[in-house]
Amino acid sequence: MRPQRRGLPRVEDLPVTRRAVVGTGLSSVVLVAAAPPLADLAGAAARREPFTLGVASGEPSPDSVVLWTRLAPDPLAEDGRGGMPGVEVLVRWEVAEDERFRRVVARGRTVARPRDAHAVHVEAQGLRPGREYFYRFRTGLHLSPVGRTRTAPARGSSPTSVDLAIASCAQLEHGYFTAYRRIAEDAPDLVVHLGDYLYEYEAGGYDLPPVGLGGRVRDHAGPEARDLAGYRRRHAQYKLDHDLQALHAAAPMVVVWDDHEVDNNWAAGTPEELEWPQPDFEQRRAAAFRAYWEHLPLRRGRRPRGLDARIYRRQHWGDLLALHLMDTRSYRDDQACGDLKRVGCTAALKPGRTMLGPGQEAWLEAGLRGSGARWDLLGQQVPFARRDTDPGDDLELVMDSWDGYPADRDRVTGLLGLAENPVVLTGDVHRHYAAQVLTDYDAPDAAPVAAELVTTSITSGGDGSDLPRGGAAELAANPHLLWASNRRGWVRARLTPDVLTADFVTLPFVERRGAEPSVAATYVVEAGVPGLTT
Repeated sequence: MRPQRRGLPRVEDLPVTRRAVVGTGLSSVVLVAAAPPLADLAGAAARREPFTLGVASGEPSPDSVVLWTRLAPDPLAEDGRGGMPGVEVLVRWEVAEDERFRRVVARGRTVARPRDAHAVHVEAQGLRPGREYFYRFRTGLHLSPVGRTRTAPARGSSPTSVDLAIASCAQLEHGYFTAYRRIAEDAPDLVVHLGDYLYEYEAGGYDLPPVGLGGRVRDHAGPEARDLAGYRRRHAQYKLDHDLQALHAAAPMVVVWDDHEVDNNWAAGTPEELEWPQPDFEQRRAAAFRAYWEHLPLRRGRRPRGLDARIYRRQHWGDLLALHLMDTRSYRDDQACGDLKRVGCTAALKPGRTMLGPGQEAWLEAGLRGSGARWDLLGQQVPFARRDTDPGDDLELVMDSWDGYPADRDRVTGLLGLAENPVVLTGDVHRHYAAQVLTDYDAPDAAPVAAELVTTSITSGGDGSDLPRGGAAELAANPHLLWASNRRGWVRARLTPDVLTADFVTLPFVERRGAEPSVAATYVVEAGVPGLTT
C-alpha cells in the first residue's frame, strides 16, 4: 500500500495549462521599455503559453528560498532559445502562506534575459523559518502553475524531524518518471537529487535489452547534447515531463551533478574514454554547466563563469542536519586503467590520486569538524564502500567509483570520524544498496564507521528486477553490502535526533505508467551507533 501522504496541491492538477489572469487586483503591468511583458510583444509569441517548463524551488535557508521558472513557448526550438525573442521580459513573482494567495507575504519583479535562456532565479527574502509557502510567476496575462516550498528551520533551532527524498539517474528513454510523481505525493521537506538529472545521448545512444517497443519507451529529441543549444533543448525536454514538473512544484530540491549532465564518465578535463579525443571538451563542459544552472533552482552566486562552476556546498536543517553536497566529477584524477571494471589495476592504488581534489577535501574536513549537527550526510554520486563485482579469487572493481580511488576513500573515511553521526548518500549505480562503510574491507568483522545509503535510479535500466543478476553471489562476496535491489525508485529518509530511518522504495515497473510504490526494505541508523541495523 502507498504510505499516508501529507497535504499538498493535487499533483494531477500541476501539469502546465494555458491560464490568464483577468480582473484581479494583482494583474496590473508596469511597462518598461527595455523589458516589456511578454503579452505586450508583437506577434504570435505574445499569445503562446510561456510557462511550459513549470516552476521549481530549492536551496532553502531560514529566511529565503530560490524560486525558478523559464519562459519557453517553444521549448524544443533548435536554437535553444525556447521560442523567445531576443529581448528582456518582465516577470512578476509572489509568495503566499496559502495556496489561493489570499495571504501574500512577498512579491517582486525580475527580468528574464536572453543570455539566460529567459530563465529566472528569484531569491525570495524575508520569509519565516520552518514554514510552508506557495509561489507563482506572472508575465503579461500569463500565470504560472503554483508551487509549494518551505524554508529551513532557524539556525540553532532543534527540529524534531526532517523528511528527505533521495533520488538519482532519470533516463527519459528508459521509462516514465512515475517515481517523481510518487515523491511529490509524499510531500517531503526536501528532495536531494544526487545527479544524472538528465542524459546527454542522442535517441538510442544508451539502449537496453528490449525495453518496450524498439528498446525505448520514448526518444530523446535531437542529437547528443554537446553545445549550449543542445543542453538547453535536453533540459527543456526533461522539464516538459509532467511528473518531473509535479515533483518540482511539490517540494524544494537541492541538486548536484554527476556525469550525464555533461558526458558519460567524464573526469575533470577528460571526457569519456570511449569518445576520446574531444578537442572541444572545455567548451562542452562550460556549455553544460551553464545550461544546468539555467534550468535548476540554484542561487545566483552559483552561476558558472566558464569552467569556474563550484557546485559543492552545504544545506542545513537547524542543528538536526548538515548535508554536505559534493562534486565527484570536476576535480578528480582521470580513471585509472580506463572507466570500466578492472582486475589488478595497480595504477589506482597510487596514494596521491584524488576524487575530490585538495580544495574540496579541505572544505569537507572543515565542515565535518565544525558541523555541530546531530547528523552529517554526505550527498555524493558514486559508490563509496568497496564492491567486488565478480566474486572470485580476484577483486573486480569499477574504476569510475571510489574503488578506483582507494587512497582518497581512506582519507574521507578518516574524516567521517569527525562527525557525530555520519551517513554517506550515493546515486549513479542504478541499484539500491544498504551498505556499511569500513576502514578495512578485508576485515569484514570490523565495526562500521558509517552507513551508506545507495539510491537506485528513477528510470535508468528499465523495469529491472528484485535482485540483480548475480546479486546473491555479490552480496555473499561483499558482506558489508547488507541488501540490494535492481528495481527503480528512491530512498525515503526520516531523521530525528535519535534515529535515521531509511525506506528503500521501489516500483514494480517504469516502462509503462501508473506504478504504485512499496517499501522493499527498511534500515535504521541509531544516533551514536555507526552503521546500519534493520
